Amino acid sequence: MSYDSRYPAIEDLIKRAKRKIPRFAFEYLDGGCNEDVNLMRNTKEIREVQLIPQYLTKHTKSEMKTELFGHVYDAPFGIAPVGLQGLMWPKAPEILAQAAHEHNIPFILSTVTTMDIERASELTEGKAWFQLYHPADNQLRDDIIGRADAAGCSVLVLLCDVPTFGFRPRDIRNGLAMPPRMTLSNMLQIMGRPDWALRTLFHGQPNFTTMKPYMPKGLDMKQLGRYMDQTFSGRLNEEKIAPIRDMWKGKIVLKGVACESDAEKAVSLGLDGIIVSNHGGRQLDAGNSTIKPLKYIAEKYRDKLTVMMDSGIRSGPDIARSLASGADFTFLGRTFMYSVAALGSRGGDHAISLLKTQLQQVMEQVCCERIEDFPNFLDRVE
Repeated sequence: MSYDSRYPAIEDLIKRAKRKIPRFAFEYLDGGCNEDVNLMRNTKEIREVQLIPQYLTKHTKSEMKTELFGHVYDAPFGIAPVGLQGLMWPKAPEILAQAAHEHNIPFILSTVTTMDIERASELTEGKAWFQLYHPADNQLRDDIIGRADAAGCSVLVLLCDVPTFGFRPRDIRNGLAMPPRMTLSNMLQIMGRPDWALRTLFHGQPNFTTMKPYMPKGLDMKQLGRYMDQTFSGRLNEEKIAPIRDMWKGKIVLKGVACESDAEKAVSLGLDGIIVSNHGGRQLDAGNSTIKPLKYIAEKYRDKLTVMMDSGIRSGPDIARSLASGADFTFLGRTFMYSVAALGSRGGDHAISLLKTQLQQVMEQVCCERIEDFPNFLDRVE
């Protein structure tokens, strides 16, 4: 498996994706919240991290295999959960889950994407992780968690950074919903993307597949939005996490950690890991980047639980910078979705192969033999 040499950079995939899918779908994928300040800050500050190469040091080989929660993955990165994936390209989550399994990297399924838990488990042979948007109703919570357990999901990811949905002007202007609101503008956008339109027609309209058994039938777009808001309203807290820790026998990861106090609570609750994340800059425009809190959170808590990171990571060098800054593992969301939107069924394999190639080059360049050695090459001069 190798990447397509016509698209050797993430920027190439972004340009092609923009030409391949309707504007409302691309802007949902590409945008952050409010003025996109935090979205841009994420990647900018990751790329301010510098590594120091050691050219005269003896070097045999660079190995990127990484053990995480008892499983040895072939690379130190995985596919982050993304909502509404099938809106951006038909069967996108299936494409990515299958590619992740073939490349032996983790795939995280979102509660609000367009493939259900059972299908994700089937495609990954029970190795998928599941990210839970905590429902307001405990019975619904227990049923969804029970399905994830029955499907063999190895890791449960609890999302904590969506106490309220982000304010996203582009999505509001586009009338984004599931299915999309058929304004004249949106219809013209669809007509201008015939490949996307025909494939969507063939595969059927995307929907919130995991949630479908619980949703009243016949909801119009406004009712659907209201249902989702009411179903997932409320802030995740220690009282809500404790019973989940009791019922889930596998590994639990808290995603959306951005400060030491939340990391400390994750430790006290007996969780196995955290993902330092700000939801890809889609929730709090006034917040900080992920790389800054990662550095001090990893330094203080890395010996107590597994510290991972997402948000703002786009490329192999970005993965290297994040690992050098203290992350045990990394996740990417947009990079994989750009690739699938650009290349369809080949997109998952292309993105993973490209990232592996880029990361391998960085490791060999700086003389890093193992992933856990990356902090030794960090330029610590501020």
